[in-house]
Amino acid sequence: MTTMSDLSPDLVGEILTRVPMTSLISVRCTCKMWNALSKEGIFFKAARNQFMGFTIMDSRVCSMKFDLQGIRNNEQDFVDPCIKQIAKLDQIEVSKVLHCDGLLLCVGKDNSRLLVWNPYLGQTRFIKPRKRFNKLEWYALGYDNNHNYKILMNYDTGHLFGYEIYDFSSDSWSVLDVSPDCHIPFHQQSVFLNGNTYFLAQEKIIVEGEEEEVVDEIEKFLLCFDFTTERFGPRLPLPFHSDVLETVAISCVRDDQLAVLYQRFETWEIWVTTKIDPTAVSWSMFLSVDMEPPTGFQFDDEAGSFFIDEENKVAVFFNSDLFNPRVENRNRRYPTAYIIGQDGYFKSATLREAPDLVKPDPYLYCCPLVWSSYAPSLVQL
Repeated sequence: MTTMSDLSPDLVGEILTRVPMTSLISVRCTCKMWNALSKEGIFFKAARNQFMGFTIMDSRVCSMKFDLQGIRNNEQDFVDPCIKQIAKLDQIEVSKVLHCDGLLLCVGKDNSRLLVWNPYLGQTRFIKPRKRFNKLEWYALGYDNNHNYKILMNYDTGHLFGYEIYDFSSDSWSVLDVSPDCHIPFHQQSVFLNGNTYFLAQEKIIVEGEEEEVVDEIEKFLLCFDFTTERFGPRLPLPFHSDVLETVAISCVRDDQLAVLYQRFETWEIWVTTKIDPTAVSWSMFLSVDMEPPTGFQFDDEAGSFFIDEENKVAVFFNSDLFNPRVENRNRRYPTAYIIGQDGYFKSATLREAPDLVKPDPYLYCCPLVWSSYAPSLVQL
């Protein structure tokens, strides 16, 4: 009779690619070989078309895993993702989730506490902000050259504005003396890359005799926060010109590139970086599509997210249909996945129906945070 210990490493590795990351802690306890293979399993060839991420539904963190293998086959519909609520995180209602090098930063719904979670080790760590401001705060997670993890926080109450940083090694907050000469909207997605965090920012000006104002007509650019110097870098140009009526969003590609979406009416462009660091960037075109006939899909850069599949040459968008004119119930949100590719390729699927809201609120639902290759972290919390 064949037992689990008789299985070849290749077969075990194939099995591990199908195990949710949040369940690997049980696999690791089985034996030393399985523990080692669980660290490598996500890099097996069979996992190349599998994508993993996390989303927030009903203020709870849920894991997502799905496979894009064969999506170009017209006879095969979009593969429904596997969505599972994370029981370990039920102790906190979450309003936002951020990713950094295998760790997740979960922002509490009432902004009174933060939770850092290592899905691979199954460890969590609660962090209490030094002060409680309001829901206009935003956070970023990164690390310095010594791999010491830190959390950047920005707050803007209308009367108070500033930055604070939390150091994991000292378990303490400190006030940062930084003031970038631009505006970073709190609802924009930030992207982690090589220890640092990149933001979409836009110009702001000071009108003489009046308070600071944001100028919507001025185009956006990238801005990097360097967790080693604890300073913002120079403005990094995007590969196109945009205005307030056009959609711009950023995402990560594997673990070494950024992708930027540019949507103007029915024209979609996605560019990827060929080089990027806190002070310089260069771009190349990944995908350009004219959606004719029009699909009616408008990406929500305040609550949407996306990633690209380099092998299938497609982009997958996660969006809520709160602002879709075809949706009759304006107090209900419908998280939906859209796949767009060359030659007008387009598919969509509703992932799940969200509960009724008292009133439409674009900030109560967080679309999936998805990255294309999840590397487990061995960082102890």
